[in-house]
Amino acid sequence: MARCRSYLRGLAICVTVLLLVSGLVMIGAAFSSIDDIPVAELFDQLSSSNGLLVLQVFGPLTMVLSVLGISAASLDYKSLLLAFSALTFVEFVALMVVASPLVQVQAQMDSAVDELFLNVTPLHKADHYIQRELNKLQSSDSCCGLRKFEDWENKLPNSCSCTPPTTTPNSELSSQPGNSSSYEPCVMVDHDQFVYSEPCGPILKSYLSFPIKLRIGIISAFATIAMTAIVLCLALGLEKYWKTPPVETTVDDYNRVKYQPKPSLT
Repeated sequence: MARCRSYLRGLAICVTVLLLVSGLVMIGAAFSSIDDIPVAELFDQLSSSNGLLVLQVFGPLTMVLSVLGISAASLDYKSLLLAFSALTFVEFVALMVVASPLVQVQAQMDSAVDELFLNVTPLHKADHYIQRELNKLQSSDSCCGLRKFEDWENKLPNSCSCTPPTTTPNSELSSQPGNSSSYEPCVMVDHDQFVYSEPCGPILKSYLSFPIKLRIGIISAFATIAMTAIVLCLALGLEKYWKTPPVETTVDDYNRVKYQPKPSLT
């Protein structure tokens, strides 16, 4: 029993240390920048959400509670272990309630981005800043347009230009403008011009949804670690209710065996 209790205590300390690390990760994710994501500045209303505020508030709180849990498990203070379990459970419930809109934001991301795509097309009439940022994305990710290359209409920028691979034997197909089957990842728009056949919309959606998916993943990891820490610390704090007291056996004059708790050393 003593060895089992020692393992349980060591496991509780390890889990609370992981809880401390998760708090640090939450703070780091909350204050990290997404400026390196191409054209993310164009859709700040989608890429930023209350998820940042959630991590900024609950990150430091998690670190404070984890220090309390580490101290309680190390010093084996029963009341402190129970207090840590109760406070961590309250934080867990509050975080789940506050962070639940993130799932809805993730579900609504695609439709919201599609609506924004409609508002900025045709692209050759869009704001110069939007055109400049899209040109960067097209050059870096080998794509053209948001939904299709026709979003630029007949004014395709140089960033859409694509060098086709070696011409296949299907010359009858390759001679047809607009046929992309023989020129992947390029498509012919004129007899002497090729552009990227892949649109930039799906790539841009993945860039925009990544911060939300990251925050959901961090919160899910915290929830798992927090519940494990609560269970372990509760088990240590309520040890007197599950620990079997030592028993000694005696035989009376009538050869009857009697079981009774051993007297306490105190």
